[in-house]
Amino acid sequence: MKDYIIRATAANDSVRAFAISGTNMVEEARVMHETSPIVTAALGRMLMAGAMMGVTLKSEKDVMTLQIQGEGALKGITVTSYSDGFVKGFPNENIVILPPKNGKLDVGGAIYPGFLRVIKDMGLKEPYVGTVDLQTGEIAEDLTYYFAVSEQIPSSVGLGVLVNKDCTVNCAGGFIIQVMPMCPDNVLDKIEENLKSLPSVTDMMSEGATPENMLERIFDGLDVDIKDKTETGFRCDCSKSRVERSLASLNKQDKEEIIKEGKPVEVRCQFCNKKYEFSIEDIKKLQ
Repeated sequence: MKDYIIRATAANDSVRAFAISGTNMVEEARVMHETSPIVTAALGRMLMAGAMMGVTLKSEKDVMTLQIQGEGALKGITVTSYSDGFVKGFPNENIVILPPKNGKLDVGGAIYPGFLRVIKDMGLKEPYVGTVDLQTGEIAEDLTYYFAVSEQIPSSVGLGVLVNKDCTVNCAGGFIIQVMPMCPDNVLDKIEENLKSLPSVTDMMSEGATPENMLERIFDGLDVDIKDKTETGFRCDCSKSRVERSLASLNKQDKEEIIKEGKPVEVRCQFCNKKYEFSIEDIKKLQ
């Protein structure tokens, strides 16, 4: 089954919501980057958050980048998302091993402390940049804090990645709930009550819950209007011609040193780990 995002509103449009099924996306990223379970979980959470945030972009030319820079062993994660729901991303470190914390993967311990940055390039003179200190490093809580501080939108974010014993991804999903300014207090109270009794995302998904089911539980007792359903996934737009342009931008001295060394050049895409090879003759043609 393909991964997808649903967008919905509740209580007469006083609340907006996004929910995602991202198991295939996260497993594809795991295979590409050969990540350990903690890194798989961290990268997966960021990819799914980026995908849900990306569909809020207005134009197909708009781009959003989520970056975490931390002092933990993982160091950081970068995710780029687009308005059509597709994303790409990479971790700064592929392998991080830490003991479990409360029986779960210690994503926060692999990242915290540090900061979260959201960059929205919407074709204006300068991109919008919002930066907040990490609160836990667990990503969902950090995004909740980001929305409240940088965008002044009271929100609740849930993200989960369940990893099997063989390191493959069992399930992955999440949600973002955002309260609009006109939201009545009784609606807010009901949502808060429902969230307190809500199982973890991975518990719900491992029992077969869909994005629709998650929102039904969050908005139990309220009217929900599902607006649309969008396919999502991991998609990298790298190409040999793009890499050629990067190599062509090297200064003359750097190119001459490569040619003098006489060895083919191998360049890997950070986002998808795809390898591009260039012979010395290829480098000479770029001069």
